[in-house]
Amino acid sequence: MGILARSIAPVLGRAAREAPAVALTGPRQSGKTTLLREMFGAKAHYVSLEPPDVRATAAADPRGFLDAYPPPVIFDEVQYTPELLPYIKERIDERRSVSGQYFLTGSQNLLLSQRITETLAGRAAMLQLLPLTQREMLGSPGAPLPWEAARKLPMRYAGEDVWDTLLRGGYPELTAQPKRGITLWHSSYVQTYLERDVRTLRQIGDLGSFQNFLRVLAARSGQLLNLADMSRDLGVALNTVKAWLSVLEASYQVIVLRPYFANIGKRLVKTPKVYFTDTGTLCYLAGLRDARHAAQGPLGGAIFETAVILEVFKTILHRGLQPQLYFWRTAKGAEVDLVVDTGEELIPVEIKASGTPIPGMAAGIHAFRAELGSRVGPGYVVHTGNIKLPLGPGVTALPFRML
Repeated sequence: MGILARSIAPVLGRAAREAPAVALTGPRQSGKTTLLREMFGAKAHYVSLEPPDVRATAAADPRGFLDAYPPPVIFDEVQYTPELLPYIKERIDERRSVSGQYFLTGSQNLLLSQRITETLAGRAAMLQLLPLTQREMLGSPGAPLPWEAARKLPMRYAGEDVWDTLLRGGYPELTAQPKRGITLWHSSYVQTYLERDVRTLRQIGDLGSFQNFLRVLAARSGQLLNLADMSRDLGVALNTVKAWLSVLEASYQVIVLRPYFANIGKRLVKTPKVYFTDTGTLCYLAGLRDARHAAQGPLGGAIFETAVILEVFKTILHRGLQPQLYFWRTAKGAEVDLVVDTGEELIPVEIKASGTPIPGMAAGIHAFRAELGSRVGPGYVVHTGNIKLPLGPGVTALPFRML
């Protein structure tokens, strides 16, 4: 399999034509370097800042280092040499009108985004690249979301194949090499990247406790996140659990979904949900090794819910936009798994790990529409089967592969 087309590519190309610098961040192995080298490698130098000797050279003589690699240049994993950023700013200001001078990648949002925002304000376009979406895997990277435009998408997969895909996850290397063993790959990923990033960002005294934290978090995927309960179950301080979660966010391993309230202030203080940004990572941490166990086990619903939310989140994020996604729940028990705020309307999405959609699955969407009225757009029940059909006024049952 060749290099997969990424939905962010047009946005990246536009940013390179409009901004002096472009920063592309995201988790390790999500395809950042491959994409930049594919798009700009013919004219831009490429330098990885991860090797210690390169880092030392850049830190010892930043101006001399930049002289050796004049723009256009791709600096990979720039979070290792943040001291370069003021000197990159200096070079940009000498030729402020020239676009596409510096391409920066990084896998630690906590360190890199803050430094770039502070140092290269107004000079760098900030974009994020997460693992592959289903539309990218299917070769339709620019396909709109269902509520944006009517379209037909080839139904290339059905039934358990959906679960095979979710078990593998969306990292490009596994998609490009379908015979690659997924257990060993994900095990190496967790040990090589995830745990190393944690040690870089936080002083971890007991790596075993952090590994337990990852497994517990995976087991609670899609549930209301009670950090105090996790702290008690793990036997570690609450502040430690909060710090570990912030590291996972900073290294793009999880996203936080907050409840929807018309009152914006309430959204920030109410209990959120947490989802891993790759279903393969989630399945590995949960100890799932085959598609049947993933589909039929107690985490089947959470895994499928993660997949649907990620598809929407990544599709919007790869357009260079910040997704406005929420869930909705009332004290009386009515709920909607996903609410997409498009700015013009609210799109309610229920997620069911079932191949047989029935009208009762739309009850939460009807309750949501009754409470919020005219702001609510078309609703969807996304399921694992093959059939698209109406489930009542303003609600459509939609197969996952048509999302």
